[in-house]
Amino acid sequence: MINSNAFNYINVLKTAADASWKRNEVIVNNIANVSTPGYKRKDVRFESLLMTALTGDNSLDKRVAGIRADRIKPQVYTDYSNLSYRLDGNNVDIDTESANLAENYIKYSAIMDSITQEFGRLKMVLQNYK
Repeated sequence: MINSNAFNYINVLKTAADASWKRNEVIVNNIANVSTPGYKRKDVRFESLLMTALTGDNSLDKRVAGIRADRIKPQVYTDYSNLSYRLDGNNVDIDTESANLAENYIKYSAIMDSITQEFGRLKMVLQNYK
């Protein structure tokens, strides 16, 4: 983490990118275990944690400035829902996981674009500051 108020958004975006990367690993693991009897799919809880950390009456800038991005960690959990498409207890649906993987890729790409834009803004400010 970069310890400066100028990097608050970048720190939050880095944490979101890490969570998205973790979700990618979890989804790929689910797909790899699609044929494993009794396997229960896993998922990552992050967005709700981030939203909770960002709630408040202040402006978004103040809420982001007050957030400790290093304390918001993605949480991997097992989906023990009774919904199973197979008799062996495995609850992984390959089509759902493939769609989740594609969605996560789009999110990750958007986060990385946002980080690039933030650094671009900082670079522009520094160049104009000379």
